[in-house]
Amino acid sequence: MKPIQGLLLASVFASALAGAAVLKTDPAKSSVSATFTQMGVPVEAKFKQFTAQIDYDAAKPAASKANVEIMVGSFDLGDAEYNKEVTKKEWFNAAQFPKASFVSSAIAPAGAGKLNVSGKLTIKGRSANVSFPLTVKADGGKQVFEGALPIKRLAFNIGEGEWKDTSMVADEVVIKFRVTAGQ
Repeated sequence: MKPIQGLLLASVFASALAGAAVLKTDPAKSSVSATFTQMGVPVEAKFKQFTAQIDYDAAKPAASKANVEIMVGSFDLGDAEYNKEVTKKEWFNAAQFPKASFVSSAIAPAGAGKLNVSGKLTIKGRSANVSFPLTVKADGGKQVFEGALPIKRLAFNIGEGEWKDTSMVADEVVIKFRVTAGQ
């Protein structure tokens, strides 16, 4: 290859990469939580540790990708005993399955500031294809991605044995997230 062709090829390659860059998540302005009903009372608990890799290009949202990993042992119900309980085998089994994950397979525009996201959600060793809407907006040079994903906890084997009874803890759970990220 001649030097000029090499420079041209490198320039084209660099230009192709310039539009798509992995955004850096701002943990102080990001959150992941789960909302569910226990004995008829709504409960919201936060996951204190998670990572989000978002490769987003507003001009080409269909080329975007997202990968989120949540440390299930960081689930905080606001009480040390409850927090310890949910890491056990009957619930998240954090010793065997320390992470839950979501990997996108498609991100499609759905109107101004809206996207439809599809991908694979894996919790406690069980995977399911999921789809959900999310909003995206610019805020001070960063992008803010917000959404909610309803799931059935029993589909992921969360709540084994006596905890399969949905009269105590409802089967419906909504995973809510807000991820703020930028260059």
